[in-house]
Amino acid sequence: MYFNFRNKFLEDLPKEDTQVWSCTKEGCKGWMRDNFAFERKPFCCLCASPMVSDMKMLPLLINSNDNLKAIKKGVPITQTNTTIA
Repeated sequence: MYFNFRNKFLEDLPKEDTQVWSCTKEGCKGWMRDNFAFERKPFCCLCASPMVSDMKMLPLLINSNDNLKAIKKGVPITQTNTTIA
């Protein structure tokens, strides 16, 4: 017996209003969920334009890392004038 799995009904994912950051540049479709942003006021990763806070109806997605904005991003590397003996 053969079953056609492509005709199976997929269950709908629950959706909710989600805070997102949307790109301000006209023609750019960049956006990201607020709880996945590393910056308090992020820039678009596609065109480097500033982003504004917005709301979208999106499938529920849980981020287990609560506060990505508080994570240290590393130490800036500075070039020093040292000579090697």
